[in-house]
Amino acid sequence: MFLYIIIAVCSAILFYFKWCYSYWQRHGYPYIPAQVPFGVLDPVVRTWKKSVGMAIYDIYEQTREHKVVGMYLINRPALLVRDAQLARDMLTKDFASFHDRGIYVDEIHDPMSGGIFFLKGQQWKTLRTKLAPSFTSGKLRGMFDTIHDVSLRMVDHLNGQLPEREFKQIEVKHLFVTYAIDIIASSIFGLDVDSFSDPQNEFFKLSRNVNENSYRGVFRGTCQFMYPGLEKIFQRLGWTEPAPDYMKKIVRQTIEKREKHNIVRKDMLQLLLQLRNTGKINGDEDEGWSAVKTTDALASMSIELIAAQLFLFYVAGFETSAATAAFTIYELARNAELLEKAQEDVEQALAKHGSLSYDSLKDMKFLDLCVMETTRKYPGLPILNRECTKDYPLPDSELVVKKGTPIIISLFGIHRDEEYFPDALRYDPYRFEKENYNAAAYMPFGEGPRHCIAQRMGKLNVKVGVAQILQHFEVKVDPSAPEIEFDNFGLPIMPKGGVPVTLAKKQKTNVIKS
Repeated sequence: MFLYIIIAVCSAILFYFKWCYSYWQRHGYPYIPAQVPFGVLDPVVRTWKKSVGMAIYDIYEQTREHKVVGMYLINRPALLVRDAQLARDMLTKDFASFHDRGIYVDEIHDPMSGGIFFLKGQQWKTLRTKLAPSFTSGKLRGMFDTIHDVSLRMVDHLNGQLPEREFKQIEVKHLFVTYAIDIIASSIFGLDVDSFSDPQNEFFKLSRNVNENSYRGVFRGTCQFMYPGLEKIFQRLGWTEPAPDYMKKIVRQTIEKREKHNIVRKDMLQLLLQLRNTGKINGDEDEGWSAVKTTDALASMSIELIAAQLFLFYVAGFETSAATAAFTIYELARNAELLEKAQEDVEQALAKHGSLSYDSLKDMKFLDLCVMETTRKYPGLPILNRECTKDYPLPDSELVVKKGTPIIISLFGIHRDEEYFPDALRYDPYRFEKENYNAAAYMPFGEGPRHCIAQRMGKLNVKVGVAQILQHFEVKVDPSAPEIEFDNFGLPIMPKGGVPVTLAKKQKTNVIKS
């Protein structure tokens, strides 16, 4: 009898997986056969040979003859969208059918998962509308002095590391991580942190826990993006991470201190406190950053919800902006002509305005092109996620994407596709100077209503950091240096072993006041 039960259970499991893995075949889609039991995530979860983004990129490269391709995330059918115009349409004009990301969120039982990046439906829409005034030109201008102060500490740190009149190799990815974390600490959380002189401070050490390169860290991160139901089970079982609790503690203590002593700072926490206490974030035309409580206070804006937004900006901000700045310096150092053009761009803007400022940055047009090209070749997130929220007939076909289907866009694949960007592996900022570049294929911050809300701040941080390096230091790399390889861990595109660049101090006569 027991043997019959075992046979029946095994048969049921076999039938279940066979049924799951025949989904795309049954619905008439081109598809990648499943690798049991992890599907396309096999090299991510089982062998550690690929990051999620690179595993998806491999599928993109293998299926060039198709606009869409079915694949499996463990036993979940997911649709890889290879066509850039179709991908953009899903994110923009057909947004009503793809308004959620389909990733882990459980804000009732796990309030720290309630960051705007993760929220769904009306909750996302309401919060997005409320947060939109946080990243206007006026708000960024108000935060500029904080960013500039951190960049000067970075310059001072490098001057202390470099010998006089000699070149020295510096790992600039780590340098820019330190820079980015200090900016986030000050402009987001309102904390006075100097990680250049004190790399053992608690806020900086937290970054190592957030980006834990262990099997557990990789598996949990993969679950959050690709298999959210499993992550929800882990959270309900109490398998939580220490970093979110630490963030809640920081936010609670800072809010209590500000309200007790009526402290006002020009940072993101102040804006969220203003939102909680007044029901809105003042526009650029409104004076002051005051957060004095009014009758329009948002009872739903809990400390946990505030902490969730700040934690999201921390996690999403420091690695991606640091990598973008490091890749930009690296690519410029490999091309003397581009480097000279970028240095001239910075010097001319500084000469016009007298110093590095919010306005002088706006005049660094070639540096803008460089950042655009960096985010094309090295997009911070290699994939974009969406979930089909209502049945969607695929254009020019008889196929229908069913509600609930995960949608994956290989941003790394599209950005390096010769069809959209000729000579795609070549770093060429001038490609964005031309009016005929393929705008549909360039979407490093996403597109449509759910594009990255903080992209302008991220670009500002990158431009300030890169401009300071170009202004104060000579840069070069080994001409025979190979293309950067990418780490097998995590979701963002990260360089394996860092980004080594050789720096030397510029002669003071060549340096304009910053």
